[in-house]
Amino acid sequence: MKELRLQEIFALIYRLFLAFFFYQIARLLFWFFNKDLIKVDSLSDYCALAYHGIAFDTTAIFYVNSLFILLSLAPLIINTRRNYQKFLFWVYFIMNGIAYSMNFGDFVYYKFSQSRLTSAAMQVAQHESNLGKVFFTSIAEHPMVLIWFVILMAAWVFLYKKVKVQEFKPQKKWLYFVGSIVTLCITATLVVGGIRGDFKHSTRPINLVDANRFVKNPAHANIVLNSVFSFFRTIDTNNFEEVHFVDEKFIKDNIHPYKLYVREDVEPKPNIVIFILESFAKEYSGAFNKNSGIKNFVSYTPFFDSLATKSLIATEAYANGRQSIHGMSSVLAGIPSLTDAFTGSPYANQKIQSIVSVTNEMGYDTSFFHGAPNGSMGFLGFGNILGFQHYYGKTEYNNDKDFDGIWGIWDEPFFQYFAQTLNKKKTPFMATLFSVSSHHPFKVPEKYNGKFKKGPLEIHEPIGYTDYSLKKFFETAKKMPWYNNTIFVFVADHTNQVGYPEYEKAVNRSAVPILFYSPNPKYNLHGEITEPAQQMDIYPTLADLIGYNKPIRSWGRSLVSDDKNYMIVNSDGIQEQFIIGNYIYRFDGKNVTGIYAIADKALDNNLLGTIHNPEIEKGMLLCKAWYQDYMYRVIHRKLY
Repeated sequence: MKELRLQEIFALIYRLFLAFFFYQIARLLFWFFNKDLIKVDSLSDYCALAYHGIAFDTTAIFYVNSLFILLSLAPLIINTRRNYQKFLFWVYFIMNGIAYSMNFGDFVYYKFSQSRLTSAAMQVAQHESNLGKVFFTSIAEHPMVLIWFVILMAAWVFLYKKVKVQEFKPQKKWLYFVGSIVTLCITATLVVGGIRGDFKHSTRPINLVDANRFVKNPAHANIVLNSVFSFFRTIDTNNFEEVHFVDEKFIKDNIHPYKLYVREDVEPKPNIVIFILESFAKEYSGAFNKNSGIKNFVSYTPFFDSLATKSLIATEAYANGRQSIHGMSSVLAGIPSLTDAFTGSPYANQKIQSIVSVTNEMGYDTSFFHGAPNGSMGFLGFGNILGFQHYYGKTEYNNDKDFDGIWGIWDEPFFQYFAQTLNKKKTPFMATLFSVSSHHPFKVPEKYNGKFKKGPLEIHEPIGYTDYSLKKFFETAKKMPWYNNTIFVFVADHTNQVGYPEYEKAVNRSAVPILFYSPNPKYNLHGEITEPAQQMDIYPTLADLIGYNKPIRSWGRSLVSDDKNYMIVNSDGIQEQFIIGNYIYRFDGKNVTGIYAIADKALDNNLLGTIHNPEIEKGMLLCKAWYQDYMYRVIHRKLY
């Protein structure tokens, strides 16, 4: 009966079981490192999440071990020999070691991305030349992550070696081959079913959104998932797909994809200066937290707070994406990033109406500034798509003495370079600067050590440095002739580290400040916008302020108009999220999966199916209509 290879089958089952065991340990550690962002009420709740995670672990483990399984069961006769088993050992641990490390990367970077690792990370990485420095800096700052990885891999190797395959030479070769083929067929069926998530041909393979089937709080889906699954499931995916929920008249009447704001006598045309501030979340600024109710709140942005008293600010504003490049498309072109990022899709390279194209049409000089190596973050490529006439990066700055060693030129000197370069331009101009310094690994120039509040979070000190850099920029800009007729806009690209429980809530993980300022009183930029706003509102607001007076394609609204109809749109990387009226809606591309009261920003109490009223019925339809219009315009290249 040895020809039936039962000992090899048992060894294979044992080795695969070890993978499941260590994936559960990685899941527990992922939650432990991020327990401030993902609250779990009890041990039983965690166990339920871990149990549901087995299906996603199965897919990941079978993905990674497909070759190992084939080599273990292939009828090669030599399978039980010592050298062949040693070869299998290395195949097993090279493949599983690389895959397992993905989970450990998320122990740290989930805090920044608020989603599990996806293939979008590759799109970001391909534009960076500093990945080695970032990697080793992260290890130095989080040594326990590496220590845990080494300990667990050592334990995995130790347990693997506990079960050995005894060498055997089959005597009844016909039985050996027949038994092997039958075993391979059964195993292949099980592996395919495991990768798909079930054996039903009529259903699609499980995907990231399926993790939400097992949770009440959307953040818990990230415990159910694992990083290997989310990475593999998003490789070569294109979830941009046309849908048909409503007729075009409903979209035209309710979504209003085109806006027209008429403003007379805007002469001379104002300059526009947009600061997209790296990780400059709402949580760090006192001016945007006056009514947050946070006890003993501490602000790290004294200049920004003082500027806000003379500005128009949106105190309930949200980012429309999760990464820096998402912020660029949302702010400048009013295009959000959903579960799949538009900027990383096959549809990004198309004609796009934006504040760049609008100002180009109106005779503005248009420029983009980013102190990192040219091409970093994908900004240069997307900037070319939008139509910026000039790009100024680390190359143009041309002074590596001010290089921070990892990301780019320190904010203070680059902001001064920004002001001096603008002073050489013919007005009117539209210039966007994307800052650098408030980025992991959260350093400030040595000469400023001790100058800024450190606070409980690593990011607090560099936020203070960027705020100081803004102050120095304004001290310089005020002396320049273009200053008085300029509209300044400030917004964060996305959020980052969290210090207050209020900002641990799912919806507030995308809370950012939006500020409009002009020293010219005729633009009337002062006061507070308290209803929800978003990055996508910046483009139509600026088009309104400069008197474009033509229809613009926009899912946002002008914040200085009488238009009070808003739909806040973003995604946590698993599902889309809408804020409409008094409710928050979760949407998976086909159906609304959750409805929450506007005050329930932690998304604790799903009202779906428990409450019915005309507003909710309309809101659910609006989610579908907006999504339909978004997909149509992206796919058919109608973003102009």
